[in-house]
Amino acid sequence: MPVAATPRPPTPSPPFRPRCHRIRPLYLLTCCALLFIVGCAMLNRYILVPKQNLTVTPARYGIPYQEVWFKTRDGVELNGWFLPGEPGRPLVLLFHGNAGNLSDNLGYLRLLRGSGLSLFIFDYRGFGRSNGEAFKEKDFYRDARGALAYLGQQGWSRDRIIFFGQSLGAAVALQMALEGKPAGLVMEGSFTSMEDMVKHVSRLAYFTVGWWGISLSFDNFHKIARAGVPLLLIHGDRDPVTPVEMSRRLFLRAGSPKMIHIIAGGGHCDAYEVAPASYLAVWQSYLLAIPAVGTAAASSDRS
Repeated sequence: MPVAATPRPPTPSPPFRPRCHRIRPLYLLTCCALLFIVGCAMLNRYILVPKQNLTVTPARYGIPYQEVWFKTRDGVELNGWFLPGEPGRPLVLLFHGNAGNLSDNLGYLRLLRGSGLSLFIFDYRGFGRSNGEAFKEKDFYRDARGALAYLGQQGWSRDRIIFFGQSLGAAVALQMALEGKPAGLVMEGSFTSMEDMVKHVSRLAYFTVGWWGISLSFDNFHKIARAGVPLLLIHGDRDPVTPVEMSRRLFLRAGSPKMIHIIAGGGHCDAYEVAPASYLAVWQSYLLAIPAVGTAAASSDRS
């Protein structure tokens, strides 16, 4: 007879241990990176406000101008205006601010053109009729380099160009001055850094997402000491956007030669409207203080 197999005793179950869901380092880094990207995207879109529609051109005021198109090195086509001035006079390359375009700056063009200056203004990508989208800080610098390359092809060397930036455009003008010295640098309604601006507008926004999510540094405060070109700072003392104290801080940090002009009652980039005579006078004083430009101006006046 077959012998029945002796049943084996059951294997005791291992003691219950709660399962730990360990967060792998790669997973944690991925989540942090995504959060950082989303935060940057939210802030960038909140800060950058392109305006597409052109409402007016110099033709409305009978001002001769040329509409131009040029490409950046990464292939984006940009739109600009060139207003010819008197022979021997410098050219002012205008970097306009945020939330505007060419047509919002005709007041500046009309006033400065009265001094016989040639003028060139362009729209960044995504602004006005320019193609593309300005989303990162380097996009503005790429566009500015494209404008300078175009002007160089037209025979304008940097030593005959004054960089004039307003608000956000002042940061672009300063960066271009660091990359190659112009005849002069004018910064109006400028700020110390984008970090300082976010703090100024909303400390809550800065301490929640701003301190880690700002990818638009535009750090004028640390750059301006290295500019090394004749500098003019203009600011309205009632500027509701960028505090006038920011321009005063930039002035103290900048090297010589330098000038600062505070417009009493001036708001954000409207000093030429509040006090046009004073505004134009400080420009004239500044032009005479630039050796090469001043010599050309004096020669032009004698002829």
